[in-house]
Amino acid sequence: MTDTTLETPGLRSALRFIWRDHRVWFASILILATLAVFDVAQAVESARFAGAALLHTAPYLILSIAIAAWAGATGADNLIAKAFTGAPLLMIGLGALAGGISPFCSCGVIPLIAALLAMGVPLSAVMAFWLASPIMDPSMFVLTAGVLDLEFAVAKTLAAIGLGVFGGVVVHLLSRSGALAVPLREGIGNGGCGGSKVRAPKPVVWRFWGEPDRRATFGKTAMNTTLFLAKWLTLAFILESLMLAWIPAETVTAALGGEGLLPILTATLVGVPAYLNGYAALPLVGGLIGQGMAPGAGLAFLVAGGVTSVPAAMAVWALARPQVFALYIALSLTGAFASGLLFQLWSM
Repeated sequence: MTDTTLETPGLRSALRFIWRDHRVWFASILILATLAVFDVAQAVESARFAGAALLHTAPYLILSIAIAAWAGATGADNLIAKAFTGAPLLMIGLGALAGGISPFCSCGVIPLIAALLAMGVPLSAVMAFWLASPIMDPSMFVLTAGVLDLEFAVAKTLAAIGLGVFGGVVVHLLSRSGALAVPLREGIGNGGCGGSKVRAPKPVVWRFWGEPDRRATFGKTAMNTTLFLAKWLTLAFILESLMLAWIPAETVTAALGGEGLLPILTATLVGVPAYLNGYAALPLVGGLIGQGMAPGAGLAFLVAGGVTSVPAAMAVWALARPQVFALYIALSLTGAFASGLLFQLWSM
């Protein structure tokens, strides 16, 4: 076996790792480099805009990073297990509340969902958590308040919890007739890092700094969260600068502005393919609202996109049977539209 054959797989693996972890940075650099070739002034303006926006949101970024790191280091996420004990309707309410405030990322939610369903937790309570979880968490709340405003952050939190309760009740009613008896695909078990949080929840240690392992968890989580938010918000702010420069306000106002059902319905449907992720969507929605987008349409976009984004939808498809997946999508779109409509009425 030659040295080349030893090095080639390692080189390919390293390149895949670099691409996977840094492709968002590459996208930002590519956009700015392309602008520099064809429109130097816009390249400079986009870089300046992104830098100023990051500086403006820095206090909220620091706070959101600290919250995420604190939750991981103390083990506060283990409290989620307590939401799934009790009467069905109580579990639905607690599941929706837990989903709306839990600090789980998408990689942690899926094995947790699999574990809950495999252990016999009713699909109604799990669906309540499942629908609410991608929309809001403590870090998202802080950033939403900073990028948009506090009223929008509160509305998005209430929408997450409300969508969870709505979905859970609908599933509960359907389940009483015998439907959805087997929600998981064959071969899906109760393993995974998320499942252990339910089977054997560990005690929460609020004074985490006294234990070296928890201090290390805090530092690792803070670093990972910082890099994640920095790369996505940088790309989002660059895209926002281009949107403000190239999309006339009249176009946004005509499509997504004004009163009535159509702007909210349009934003709900557009949120499915156009959504990047929860953090990157905030500056884009802020820019659209500044251009004339109706507040209700903005909330509908964030709620629909958060639940039906490509990563979230693919994870649900891989985990659940087709009828459960279809119900998940239908509930998310219906709930997003209703949330946007209610927020629009409130804002009038």
